[in-house]
Amino acid sequence: MVMPEKFRRPITRRELLRIGGLGCFGLSLPTLASAAAANARQSSTSTFGRAKSCIILFLSGGPPQHETFDPKPDAPADLRGSFKPISTSVPGIQFCELLPLTARWAHRMTVIRSMTTGINSHAVSGYQMMTGRVHGSPGDVPASPKDWPCLGSVVGALKPSERSPLSSVTLPEPVVNNPGILWPGQNGGFMGRTWDPSLFKCDPSAPDFRIESLSLPDGMSIDRMAARQGLMRDLDKHLRRVERGDSLDGLDAAQRKAFDLLTSSATRAAFELQRESNATRARYGQHKFGQSVLLARRLVESGVRLVQVNFPREEGDLSSSNPLWDTHQKNDERLKKNLCPPFDSAFAALMQDLEDRGLLDETLVVVMGEFGRTPTFNKSGGRDHWGACFSMALAGAGIEGGRVIGASDRKGAYVAERPVRPAELAATIFHRLGIDPAKMFYDRLNRPLPVAEASPIRELVG
Repeated sequence: MVMPEKFRRPITRRELLRIGGLGCFGLSLPTLASAAAANARQSSTSTFGRAKSCIILFLSGGPPQHETFDPKPDAPADLRGSFKPISTSVPGIQFCELLPLTARWAHRMTVIRSMTTGINSHAVSGYQMMTGRVHGSPGDVPASPKDWPCLGSVVGALKPSERSPLSSVTLPEPVVNNPGILWPGQNGGFMGRTWDPSLFKCDPSAPDFRIESLSLPDGMSIDRMAARQGLMRDLDKHLRRVERGDSLDGLDAAQRKAFDLLTSSATRAAFELQRESNATRARYGQHKFGQSVLLARRLVESGVRLVQVNFPREEGDLSSSNPLWDTHQKNDERLKKNLCPPFDSAFAALMQDLEDRGLLDETLVVVMGEFGRTPTFNKSGGRDHWGACFSMALAGAGIEGGRVIGASDRKGAYVAERPVRPAELAATIFHRLGIDPAKMFYDRLNRPLPVAEASPIRELVG
């Protein structure tokens, strides 16, 4: 799998300056150009390429396995917590009572109860989950240009959309540690900005929700924008003659992507949530997470290949000791009031919508966080970080429903059988999307690198 020469060399300083100057022409969008896709190896398995798109629901902070997909009814009360297990749509499989709507979809879900990173630090455990690679640091570190590209970066670069200018999208915000430190493993890393997913910081639940970068400047029509694009092409030709080289080739792709996004009616319409009925929006939940999940459904329907929805922070919680799903304090109260209900309604509405629209069999849905929570409670009534064993779920795109892979011990503390690691999960996502995990891609120094470091989860291939 060899990239064209123009994607192997570094971008020149002049190119970076000119890309930054696109705003002068009304194209103040992030660079959307990505490396050209290479053909994936043909596979005889029925699951290879089964997914046309993927939606990742990332429950930032670390959701507790006990109060989600792996309740422990026979454990002592100080371990199992105050919530009870409930039956699901599959006899013999139980979820926590906080997920009643999700439980109705167990027959379309595979739950993994033996995920493990072995790391109790948010950012570096999250790095494993979002890249399929192990970070070199034992503790939390900020993002670095040396990071491995995230799942969305690899998918967007090697399997770009054929129907949308957007191939990989992150919303409604990136994942950060207090007081706002960006996690590693959320962008193109060492492959450069052209591999970055398109990040839309937004609140789709706002009454006046709109994406500024998808709006034409005042007084600017599509025809005038096209004229300006022609002017930029003429300017490029002149600069190439001056430089006597092809150092501007990468900018052409960026300009085309930016212009395509502005002029793509399907993509622009995907962000117009007012097209949805009030009843549909209510089913997802009139909150930032729920409306972001609805937006994700609309984006994959418009042709976007992968959308990652990060569970959003609450207003002003960058100094909180228990933000998001990081329930160091008042675990039960936060789960019951702030965390499980938004996820439960949004996930169930997404599954119903995808099924009703005939999209569930071609859309892979992944529910995960960076790790789980301790089997015991601390003095503040919270559960702490726990990467030794935790739960996640997959659905859609031919995933066999009504299934549990692996098991934790009776306390929900350690893997009792079939450990599953993030590298296998990454390979599974790539495989389902038609990207051969065993193939190589080339970095900007022309070094061959494997798409994944493991084979897909064996129980999900075949």
